[in-house]
Amino acid sequence: MRAARLIKMVLLLQSRPAMTAAELARELEVSERTVTRDAQALSEAGVPVYADRGRAGGYRLVGGYRTRLTGLARSEAEALFLSGVPGALREMGLQDAASAARLKVAAALLPSLRDAPDTAAQRFHLDAPAWFREPETPAPLPVLAEAVWDDRPVTARYRRADHEVERRLEPYGLVLKAGIWYLCARVAESGSFRTYRIDRFGTVDALDATFDRDPGFDLPGFWADQAERFARSILRAEVVVRLSPDGVRRLPHAVDPLGAREALDGAGSPDAGGWVTVTLPVESEEVAHTQLTALGPEAEVLAPAGLRERFAADAARTAALYRSADG
Repeated sequence: MRAARLIKMVLLLQSRPAMTAAELARELEVSERTVTRDAQALSEAGVPVYADRGRAGGYRLVGGYRTRLTGLARSEAEALFLSGVPGALREMGLQDAASAARLKVAAALLPSLRDAPDTAAQRFHLDAPAWFREPETPAPLPVLAEAVWDDRPVTARYRRADHEVERRLEPYGLVLKAGIWYLCARVAESGSFRTYRIDRFGTVDALDATFDRDPGFDLPGFWADQAERFARSILRAEVVVRLSPDGVRRLPHAVDPLGAREALDGAGSPDAGGWVTVTLPVESEEVAHTQLTALGPEAEVLAPAGLRERFAADAARTAALYRSADG
């Protein structure tokens, strides 16, 4: 446990000019006193860790010290080569850089781990695009990827429903979701963060200037929040449904997961037959009809009346079909 922490400490100091005891403690999830002891242990082991005293002090490595990645376990080395999606890197124009990085990492590994890239690639393959759709690379993607890496603002024309707008954006990050690329950016004029579908951009021009990133911006957290807001925004209607035990189990697979979770969290107590009544948020009655049809006899729509009548008519037609088939 401690050996792994010491290796991580050295790698952290290799990646930055200096780090305070508080920063190292936060990264390593230990106390500042433990950081002090670990730094002393590294120094005694011959790793040139130097402590700068004073309020602005911290820890740094002396003389450009570098360590080879000999502390990697096999599982860690193999996981390292799964950290990127090859197709996504190619679309962003980063395939050559990623390939060079993998070669350098492979060269630094112990001889017993040199086959890690091959063993990982033959066991796991990440295919990001959705089914039944030919993946398309949006033309502005490489320009935006470079702007994200270099913290360069861009001017871009973006297509909305019935018109096109021009924006000066500060690109913070790219997200690939079900084969569709999105840009998370700060709007220069308002300072607000927005999400844009990259295939809706017209022209995108990177500027020569750079912008200062907000150090508090968290791309995974921002995307999760945006995704949940979007999911909630489209659930504009409600239906009351009675579900069998099997219907309860299948509901999250038939409807929007967020709606299913809210419905089941608010469910009442089961009746004598194990059926529960829930209020389900849905996009519309039409969408609810399509989704709940998949549950068949494991769901009974109680309200609204129009949707219940529609399911009753469906059931009558289905029963008539089977009666005629039986002769």
